[in-house]
Amino acid sequence: MSKKPYVIGAGVAVAAGLLAFASYTATKPSDTVAESSPSSSSSSAGPESGVYPELERLARRDAADPLAVGRADAPVVLIEYADFKCGYCGKFARDTEPQLVREYVEKGTLRIEWRNFPIFGEESEAAARASWAAGRQGRFWQFHKAAYAPGAKEKGYGKDRLTALAQEAGVPDMARFARDLDGEEARAAVRKDQEEGYGLGATSTPSFLINGRPIAGAQPLETFAAAIEAAAKAAPTAPATSAAKAAR
Repeated sequence: MSKKPYVIGAGVAVAAGLLAFASYTATKPSDTVAESSPSSSSSSAGPESGVYPELERLARRDAADPLAVGRADAPVVLIEYADFKCGYCGKFARDTEPQLVREYVEKGTLRIEWRNFPIFGEESEAAARASWAAGRQGRFWQFHKAAYAPGAKEKGYGKDRLTALAQEAGVPDMARFARDLDGEEARAAVRKDQEEGYGLGATSTPSFLINGRPIAGAQPLETFAAAIEAAAKAAPTAPATSAAKAAR
């Protein structure tokens, strides 16, 4: 698979290098907090604190994004680059993400934005497109849950299996799902996310940005909690949404 560059802008090289290094060294859960996670007392923003404004601006904050959960104006945005064939992505989805949703998303502090980052071949690409197609009918997160259920990865993501997962997720129009899955719009959407991840220097999944702070691997809940709380403390009171950005 070619790894096409995604140009983000000047000043990202150091951050991309950090994420690439973190991806190389933290592709599995760690028993300790990752080096890229903040200290509990950190509230400053900038490279010296591991926060990169260029990366923070990758948050789309689109209220209509079906691949996101949480308020568009939440003070903290967690961007996840993940692959449905990634075992550690599944671990994060089952063990950590639901707790983040309860503790931070439901309270309005956190927004989670998914980026399809398929790196394990054709089935990964197909599952990514299927998730996007499910999202077109408002069932992305239900598909995400079904695709990351225990044992789901071992069954593969062939065409029949993706259809079964969409049915399990409650996708109402399966004919439309099939068209969207194989359509150019799905391919373009997945390619956009994928190239964004490669441009950041991500080499493994899952990889994360929390208000511009790179974290790699299915780290312990405490790593994410510390990063979210530090980001919330440092965040401006009214982050720009996609509509506000477009009006500028």
